[in-house]
Amino acid sequence: MDTNKFEIAIIGAGITGITLALGLLSRGIPPRDFHEIGAGIGFTPNAEWAMKVVDPRIHAAFKRVATPNASDWFQWVDAFNETGERGFEGCHRAQLLGELARLLPEGIVTFYKALDTLEPAADNRLGQLLRFQDGTTVTAHAVIGCDGIRSRVRQILFGEDHPAASAHYSHKYAARGLIPMDRAREALGDAKVATRFMHLGPDAHALTFPIAHGSLLNVVAFVTDPNPWPYADRWTAQRNETDVAAAFSRFGPTMRTIIDLLPDPIDQWAVFDTYDHPPNTYSRGPVCIAGDAAHAAAPHHGAGAGCAVEDVAVLCAVLDLAAKRVDATKCDPKGKAALITTAFETYDAVRRERAQWLVETSRIIGNFYEWQDNEVGPDASICHDEVYWRSHRIWDYDIDTMMRETAKVFEVRVAELTKN
Repeated sequence: MDTNKFEIAIIGAGITGITLALGLLSRGIPPRDFHEIGAGIGFTPNAEWAMKVVDPRIHAAFKRVATPNASDWFQWVDAFNETGERGFEGCHRAQLLGELARLLPEGIVTFYKALDTLEPAADNRLGQLLRFQDGTTVTAHAVIGCDGIRSRVRQILFGEDHPAASAHYSHKYAARGLIPMDRAREALGDAKVATRFMHLGPDAHALTFPIAHGSLLNVVAFVTDPNPWPYADRWTAQRNETDVAAAFSRFGPTMRTIIDLLPDPIDQWAVFDTYDHPPNTYSRGPVCIAGDAAHAAAPHHGAGAGCAVEDVAVLCAVLDLAAKRVDATKCDPKGKAALITTAFETYDAVRRERAQWLVETSRIIGNFYEWQDNEVGPDASICHDEVYWRSHRIWDYDIDTMMRETAKVFEVRVAELTKN
């Protein structure tokens, strides 16, 4: 390990981990990405701008796999009538990951690695010692947990028994499936499959949108479930199509037809999030968490991955600033560790409030979609207004201002560090 540089261990090679690796590489900071071995994913305008900040190649990769729309909006409808619209552009997650992976030099990602423990390295110049479940070890100056909703890094940060160490069941599950577009078009007509629709109704809602360059209709049907999630070791199962159809029995014919087109049994995904016990910090010393590892949100805004890319933009910026200060000052290992800690504390200060608001509003908007808010109910006008301002708070976020704030907060914290 070259102790004259920052070496960053990234745990997880999903959207967050790969975009972070690419962003660090473009700034001359060598990462190692450790990954333990799809569905549709969407990005809104704020996320696309953050991609450009991290590395313009990431945005170009997304555009190569994004599915063109009949319109630039996500139409959302109640159980029977059209009521509104929202912005969204989607792609197949596996296709995007494939495009991003092709941008990484060989050897950056190490597969089949499950993190076991983290501890300070015996040589304090080397930062953290990572032990993996296969018995191997590596060292790194810093560790960033991008290991998703089941994050092992989050467990290590808070302790396995701490409520914030784990995500919790939101009492909604998603029935997910892909319908060949020729079948969907024959049953529903061109207008119902060429763009994105959100179907709202009592105690359930669903979104549909074309992916794979229009060859598949992606369906995610959410159902409220008052029961505890029955499985301790997994968050996916299979559900009989008749059970899901019953949840949409009070909807109009379009949604009932969509459910009938799905395979039987249907894949069932429990919706877990960090709403009940949000982390009170995203970093401690040279270790931090990002993306779903930090702020797993219910997918009702379709903004979780975009929020993760915003995290990545800030992490790349603060680590770049810290690395440049190390080069300029030739600081010792203790000073380098302090700068990494300061960088991660800056990231936490800039990102946590917005990210946790996203977790909160994602829960709230899911209830609006299913007519479960006592004050809103099925009122289309109020629901539209709530969806509008909450969605635009996500989409209209000023990434350039976020980056300026990041630099300002970092410099203030470094100045305080120098005084001490």
